[in-house]
Amino acid sequence: MEMSPELKEKYMSHIGSDVEYPATCEALVSACNGMSEFSGDEKAWFAKALPHGTFNSAADVNKAVGL
Repeated sequence: MEMSPELKEKYMSHIGSDVEYPATCEALVSACNGMSEFSGDEKAWFAKALPHGTFNSAADVNKAVGL
């Protein structure tokens, strides 16, 4: 999926404000799946890009998915 600057900003905004940390991969994917702002393809990309584990901050998630 091509990552436009607008889409990057949308992901980063939600990762930073809509998730309580520390958060597991499963919790992050679940939160993303519940957001109507993201298309099915965008949700699928995030679920595939995010490695399993626990993340202590939005910065950790952004780094893990290449944002």
